[in-house]
Amino acid sequence: MSEQRVLITGAAGIVGKLMRPRLIRTGRVLRLLDVQPLEPAVAGEQVEIVTASITDADAMAAACRDVDALIHLGGISREDTWERILEVNIDGTHTLLEAARAAGVPRVVLASSNHAVGFRRIGEAGPDGLPGDSAPRPDTYYGVSKAAIEALGSLYHSRFGMDVTCLRIGSCFERPTDPRQLSIWLSPDDCARLLEACLATEKPGYRVLWGVSANTRAIVSLREAEEIGYRSLDDAERFAADVPPGMVPEYIGGAFCDAPLGQPNPL
Repeated sequence: MSEQRVLITGAAGIVGKLMRPRLIRTGRVLRLLDVQPLEPAVAGEQVEIVTASITDADAMAAACRDVDALIHLGGISREDTWERILEVNIDGTHTLLEAARAAGVPRVVLASSNHAVGFRRIGEAGPDGLPGDSAPRPDTYYGVSKAAIEALGSLYHSRFGMDVTCLRIGSCFERPTDPRQLSIWLSPDDCARLLEACLATEKPGYRVLWGVSANTRAIVSLREAEEIGYRSLDDAERFAADVPPGMVPEYIGGAFCDAPLGQPNPL
């Protein structure tokens, strides 16, 4: 049986670092790519380190060679100027997808965000939560870029037959830190389970689904994720006693909905 090679962009970012040890498998090579330096391989890791920007077409063409699946976590993860968001998140994703298409990469997982639908009101979809494929209502230029990434994924599926799954990630950290995150937290272990489901499902086609854990205070639906075999084993509620009290925001995007548009911020 041949090795499976998975390219992960943004491997030096928060989610990328959390996923690196969790996605190691016998018979799988992780090709880890980031513009920032990455830790070298340790004993037992089958990894290839690539230092490059997703905006570099030649570098992305090389990175996509002999790749069986692509997990795209790279890009600017917060609000920034329109020029930076356009260059890195939108144009960079297009550059990467074009390289993947040319290299014949059959399966792509794109990291979208809750901020693609940040101006959806909490509870507007009823007791089952907001569906994974609900129409975009971005809260920032960053949110716009995630909606654009989803649209690019749809285009590359429809035009070229590429299997594309877009994950609207809630909040993927070791633990939730505020009341909003108690609703949209995605545990690192569940994130790895979801990515494994994306890599293993037989016919992903084009899908948009939520990347969250099975939280007691859930405000979004896991139906679409469960359809491809995802089973969450975590719940943010076990951290609730340690989360400082605060008001649950009106909109899914929380503080992003009030952040200055186009200004870099630490949210």
